[in-house]
Amino acid sequence: MIWFYWISGLLLALIWLVPTLQLALHFSEVADLTRPEWEPSKDANLPSLTVVVPARNEAAEIEPALRSLLQLDYPQYEVVAVNDRSTDQTGQIMERLAAEPAAQGRLRVLHVRELLPGWLGKLHAMWRGAQQGTGEWLLFTDADCVFHHATLRRAVHYATKTGADHLVLFPTAHMKTLGEQMLISFPQTMSSFAMRPWKVRDPKARDHIGVGAFNLIRRSAYNQIGTYEKLRLEVVDDIKLGEAIKQAGLCQDVVYGRGLVTLRWGIGAAGIIRNLEKNLFAFLQFRVSLVLAVCAVVCFLCVWPFAGLALAPGWARTGFAVAVALIALGYTLTARYGAGSPWLFLTCPFAAILFVVAVLRSTFASLRDGAITWRGTRYPLEELRKKPN
Repeated sequence: MIWFYWISGLLLALIWLVPTLQLALHFSEVADLTRPEWEPSKDANLPSLTVVVPARNEAAEIEPALRSLLQLDYPQYEVVAVNDRSTDQTGQIMERLAAEPAAQGRLRVLHVRELLPGWLGKLHAMWRGAQQGTGEWLLFTDADCVFHHATLRRAVHYATKTGADHLVLFPTAHMKTLGEQMLISFPQTMSSFAMRPWKVRDPKARDHIGVGAFNLIRRSAYNQIGTYEKLRLEVVDDIKLGEAIKQAGLCQDVVYGRGLVTLRWGIGAAGIIRNLEKNLFAFLQFRVSLVLAVCAVVCFLCVWPFAGLALAPGWARTGFAVAVALIALGYTLTARYGAGSPWLFLTCPFAAILFVVAVLRSTFASLRDGAITWRGTRYPLEELRKKPN
């Protein structure tokens, strides 16, 4: 039995060593937009921009989000707010804001009454919003995001200076409870196994990214990939947008900047889990075998190091101790662009268990219903598994 502890502990240490060492060596290569060099001069010739904000039943969040966009320090931009079949006061709030003097000529409201067949609601809303805009660049963002006034000025300046066609900005999560901190810091750290941010700009690397809170894209690049019409049935639309950009041979990049875009991912741990559940089965390609494999790997990587440290005898704890130390380092490094504390590594096994529960619940509900239900609309799995032409 002691050999089982030795082998599994050392295996865990080796597995965690690779992504953590990469983070330590290379994350400084990801640009920080809050640094002085990304502040453009006052006479900088920045291109025109259209901000597209899709919203369905976002009455509690849409006003602060739109007000922050209306206060941006950017010379040529417009905001297209898309009310996607809301049954609450979202549309009325949009119209009220658009009628204010400060919003005249800046904010336009588009009401979507019906969803076209073969579309997911959010993608349809973003597609319609982009059609209404006239900017050389498009920013797709979410209805619960609050922007710092300098965000777009810095982001577009960075994109034009570096030649990026698609730029992603990591948002700053506003976390009020321990449960929120635990369940947001966990996927941030685990993402190091799947994606290397510093490699996103490398055309030869497989790494790609998309974040619903901030997808900034040249209109020419957006048209080149076939617009959102080509992605109309993709549940994880942000990631698929990044994948499409990379596959088209276009230039993609990712940056961070504490406080430039803030949002609250969910209210409490339960809220985070609910938000995760709608996407997880789709993220795992609707494959039960992949679901089971991911659940097993997550438990091994994130629960067993702590359990082994407690259960292994004597020096057999060595591998587990190293693995836990590397997990702590991973949390510390990712906290630089997030808003969490490095001490959240102590919650890693509990977050992993909750993540596995969310994956299994997402899978069970989808298979039971033969569909996913997203913001009041039911989408059959058979349709979602199809690839649009």
